[in-house]
Amino acid sequence: MPNDAGQPGDSRPIIRLEGVCKAYGRLRVLDNLNLAIERGRTTVIIGPSGVGKSVLIKHIVGLERPDSGAIWFEDQRVDQLNEAELVAVRRRVGYLFQMGALFDSMTVRDNICFPLIQHTPMSIGEMDHRCAAVLEMVGLAGIGTQMPASLSGGQRKRVALARAIVLEPDVVLYDEPTTGLDPIRADVINELINELGRRLGITSIAVTHDMASARKIADRMVMLYDGHIVADGEPEAFLAAPNDLVQRFIKGQAEPAELAAIRQNATRVRPAASAKDAKP
Repeated sequence: MPNDAGQPGDSRPIIRLEGVCKAYGRLRVLDNLNLAIERGRTTVIIGPSGVGKSVLIKHIVGLERPDSGAIWFEDQRVDQLNEAELVAVRRRVGYLFQMGALFDSMTVRDNICFPLIQHTPMSIGEMDHRCAAVLEMVGLAGIGTQMPASLSGGQRKRVALARAIVLEPDVVLYDEPTTGLDPIRADVINELINELGRRLGITSIAVTHDMASARKIADRMVMLYDGHIVADGEPEAFLAAPNDLVQRFIKGQAEPAELAAIRQNATRVRPAASAKDAKP
């Protein structure tokens, strides 16, 4: 599967977000955010739940529109395109949804071929050949006739990944790629992400809470918090950054104010007396 994402040595960012703002009512999710995505590398976006990580990557393919700011895919401004014009951009971007988003009523083969039917003039034979190729690539050769319900969680995630790459995209967006998987199945997904980057030169953007996954796949780590990027760097420097937010997230530590509130509230709670403890 060839990939034409830029030329060797091309240092221009493939995606740029410039001054992007997004709010839902009074909740400001992205606040004048700037981010350039380097071609052919894996950028991992981390941060607490609800800070806008998934919202950020949805802007790249026009599933969300910014309130202000600009989003560029190479030299094309994405946020100004209508739905018909977005088709060409979306054809170049694979999207692995958090829960896979497979069609339960379709076979594995039909799920994977769905983007080919929508976006290409391929014959049935050509689609079958492409489907077989991507299934083999994700280690699931020969399961095209099975239904999603018959697969394990890890297998469904790999089928969804096969669908995400079937159009031979330049970029793949991963929304929590290891969610719901045990550590072994999660590591399979991590290896696949790395292999796609090595073999196909795909640019990857992964949103995750999973620090084991982030460490394994990242060429670059970015932390989003309160609508802003608060840390950005290559993994070794990022993980050693003297930033309290970064270190608490890496170590899975709650904020001191949250812990203090929990402890204070706990002292106010008195368990109700049980029937046997009650005095006559």
